[in-house]
Amino acid sequence: MLNVPSQSFPAPSSQQRVASGGRSKVPLKQGRSLMDWIRLTKSGKDLTGLKGRLIEVTEEELKKHSKKDDCWICIRGFVYNVSPYMEYHPGGEDELMRAAGSDGTDLFDQVHRWVNYESMLKECLVGRMAVKPAIPKDYHEEKKVLNGMLPKSQVTDALAKEGPSSPSYDWFQTDSLVTIVIYTKQKDITLDSVIVDHQDDSFRAETIIKDYSYLIDIELSHEIQEDFSVRIVENVGKIEIVLKKKENTSWKCLGHPLENHNSLIPKKDAGLYYRQCQLISKEDVTHDTRLFCFMLPPSTYLQVPIGQHVYLKLTITDTEIVKPYTPISDSLLSEFKEPVLPNNKYIYFLIKIYPAGLFTPELDHLQIGDFVFISNPEGNFKISQFQELEDLFLLAAGTGFTPMVKILNYALTNIPSLRKVKLMFFNKTEDDIIWRSQLEKLAFKDKRFDVEFVLSAPISEWNGKQGHISPALLSEFLKRSSDKSKVLICICGPMPFTEQGIKLLHDLNFSKDEMHSFTA
Repeated sequence: MLNVPSQSFPAPSSQQRVASGGRSKVPLKQGRSLMDWIRLTKSGKDLTGLKGRLIEVTEEELKKHSKKDDCWICIRGFVYNVSPYMEYHPGGEDELMRAAGSDGTDLFDQVHRWVNYESMLKECLVGRMAVKPAIPKDYHEEKKVLNGMLPKSQVTDALAKEGPSSPSYDWFQTDSLVTIVIYTKQKDITLDSVIVDHQDDSFRAETIIKDYSYLIDIELSHEIQEDFSVRIVENVGKIEIVLKKKENTSWKCLGHPLENHNSLIPKKDAGLYYRQCQLISKEDVTHDTRLFCFMLPPSTYLQVPIGQHVYLKLTITDTEIVKPYTPISDSLLSEFKEPVLPNNKYIYFLIKIYPAGLFTPELDHLQIGDFVFISNPEGNFKISQFQELEDLFLLAAGTGFTPMVKILNYALTNIPSLRKVKLMFFNKTEDDIIWRSQLEKLAFKDKRFDVEFVLSAPISEWNGKQGHISPALLSEFLKRSSDKSKVLICICGPMPFTEQGIKLLHDLNFSKDEMHSFTA
């Protein structure tokens, strides 16, 4: 009997992708929404054609099922009959057919590795691939006890050649403390490169090094207190994680390794790690947008890098649904912060509520004290894009404003070469403008910053700019401070807005290196 996998990934309902070349969303037929698919999976209909049986599938058998009306796909060793799902797939039938009758894991990881396929397709599970990897007779690495300097990281030859140098770690103790030291061999490690979680006896520390993750994942030999500290030794690349013992006894070993412990692996292979976060506050920002504040567990250390997003996960009608959102600062100006909460323990989101939607109404119905699962960060925005930057232009539509909040705060505070920052903010009406008062006060306070509001359906008394993103608006807005000034243009909004914006920027002769799109 095969076991249905229980590991969870985000759901295909979410369409946000952080890359300028993201896949396109295909319009679905009437009655083919996510909720319609969930209803079909719970109807009792046989979606595999196997009458409830689970089978082992050979490569030869898999290849036979490569047509739209008979399409099997293998993902991470499990085979699914995706034919019933074809018309419900937001990316369209052609995208699914690219993996028809084959192992689609790599293709899946390239496009949307975070999708909750196991939950969404569990009624389509045909079985497991009949491939059993050989295990060396002397394989006993995971049984080794950790004590002092540990075995060399499990890095493949290819990764060792192509990726960064493999980190290492050590640990030492006093009567009351245990310190884990990670030697990254990288000089540009920052505090937001490190994510630490302690749940039950499991201790997990993930260090992001370029496009790789170095994992410390162990079952501790003794209990520790909930709170711990993380610090970076600058220009050396050393990370120190200081744990507090529950009892002042000497540890003979740190613990026992779990899967992928002491490994440097591609970040996409590390998987998304979730922790439960508690809703602390919720307030109205506009008529349909809320500011949510969630508190991280005391046993979690997480700082979301600028320009990156996380996934929020809720269980709706017995199905895990996940959506990506970009965390923001709690305000644009420090004097607006009330009450003052430590940034490293709280995460804020500006979220538009869609009454007819599936996810946001559930989120809006949460009560203070309720919990949501929040993932590790993802995204491809690099802080290095700010180096020697002189002109920063931001193009945002609606809640596409959210990535711009941290970018604004960081740019005006940390870029000495910066001459000007301009935001062009597109909305339907004045009532839709998020944080208008704060933006206007920030422009008054810092003369380098300017904001222009553009409305597509203003009232007759509106004196500002009107319309949609266009060559005329952009050519006037995107004026360099000097002919050779270094420029970065960030754009975020609904997919048509972003795609049109990127096209217009190319037409205005801005290079690819001068643009970054947060594609939704």
